[in-house]
Amino acid sequence: MFESIFSSFALVAASEMGDKTQLLAFSLAARFRKPLPILAGIFVATVFNHALASSVGAWAAAQVHPHVLSFILATLFIGFGIWTLKPDTLDEGESSAKYGAFLTTAVLFFLAEMGDKTQFATVALAARFQSMFWVTIGTTLGMMVTDGLAVFLGDRLAHRVQMKWVRIFAATLFFVFGVYSAYQGYVEWAALKVTP
Repeated sequence: MFESIFSSFALVAASEMGDKTQLLAFSLAARFRKPLPILAGIFVATVFNHALASSVGAWAAAQVHPHVLSFILATLFIGFGIWTLKPDTLDEGESSAKYGAFLTTAVLFFLAEMGDKTQFATVALAARFQSMFWVTIGTTLGMMVTDGLAVFLGDRLAHRVQMKWVRIFAATLFFVFGVYSAYQGYVEWAALKVTP
């Protein structure tokens, strides 16, 4: 339980730094200047999005042989590491502010997370740990910490932290998970070869 929460938290928190949803949090904080409704919207959107993603991951883990799943996850994690090295930009359309800070944030965050690397990472983490619930908690906490920093610290944080090094750190975490998953897949495959 603790390993799945901590690993999910660390991986998503690191990879979310400089991600388009963090940029969206900066933008919404500047537009609405209401941090609590924005954080509530981020929380609701993340819980729904990551619960959906982790349920797909847990389902996949039940369908695929463990050593095959380990090799698939290794490939995915290494791919996410490469993806993380590419800086994100925010392609935010003019969303209407008439729906208020909470609803606007919840809808925009849910949509922005669809197909995002943190959503795919959540699928992979749930498959890796075979735990929808604890992975969703860990990834949601990771999103809340990094996006909370964007909402509350905004400009001050952006000027002091070099996103290049944050992306390198996040990519390194993905690479470590990828190598570890590949090693696990090899060990499981080797055990199958030895077993009569």
